[in-house]
Amino acid sequence: MWQSILNDIKVGNFKVLARAISLVENEVPGYEQLLQELPFTNTTVIGITGPPGAGKSTLVDALIAHWIALDKRVAVLCVDPSSPFNYGALLGDRIRMNEWYTHPNVYIRSLATRGSLGGLHPHIIEITSLLQAATFDYIIVETVGVGQSEIEIAGLADVTVVVVVPEAGDEVQTMKAGLMEIADIFVINKSDRPDADSFVRNLRLMLSTGNKQGNETAVLKTVASSRIGIEALSKAIEEFKNSNHVSDKKIWLLTERVFELVQQKKMRGIPKESIRKTILEQYQEPGFNLFTLAQKIYNES
Repeated sequence: MWQSILNDIKVGNFKVLARAISLVENEVPGYEQLLQELPFTNTTVIGITGPPGAGKSTLVDALIAHWIALDKRVAVLCVDPSSPFNYGALLGDRIRMNEWYTHPNVYIRSLATRGSLGGLHPHIIEITSLLQAATFDYIIVETVGVGQSEIEIAGLADVTVVVVVPEAGDEVQTMKAGLMEIADIFVINKSDRPDADSFVRNLRLMLSTGNKQGNETAVLKTVASSRIGIEALSKAIEEFKNSNHVSDKKIWLLTERVFELVQQKKMRGIPKESIRKTILEQYQEPGFNLFTLAQKIYNES
């Protein structure tokens, strides 16, 4: 069965690909065998992150249009925060990409974080690998850009694009250490707004001051809603990809990915629903201690 699914994925069968992703999400018994059969590919994975309201979805829409015009095939994973009660996605702004949902060269999948503390889907590594086995030229992973997700996306992507707006000066100043570590390309979206040029100059100054390795981080201006600057962004992505840049940071990020996979296997024998029931039973009892409960569950696993 798994070999048949893999063969269909390789030839670009979107229906089978969607089913395979669902099998991984739901941890259908034996799905690891499918993952272990996946071939190694160098399909570019582009992480796009940044604060809410920066125009990430509109930017992704513009990139899709640019690449489709060049006869490329594009996959998009949209990772949204989820409700802690039913694990459904809280955001619904994918309507900005609605013209691509039925396009034969575009595959879009929206994923909820499903309670993942890191900010990405708990099976994002596996799902991305499934997409890499298909016939795509580019894979985009867009996150909501809150919490730890900015750091995690850097471990997943070959190129990390951080999107901000000209008014984000104080925000970037606060987060600049983390952003400078993960950003391969900075995009100043909505750059037709006042003070955009001043913001770009200040950001470049911050980056040059914090850069100790001599690697210049590209800073580009876009107006995604008008598809201005998209060609330059595509070119910058290609240049970074073709630089074959393998840094110590990338090796550590790959190490984190393997660690995450091993951690998932270790935790698989501890069903979250049983923990919920235990807490429900014991929460109002005298002497309830969260850490004691966690140690007990660990000892019994």
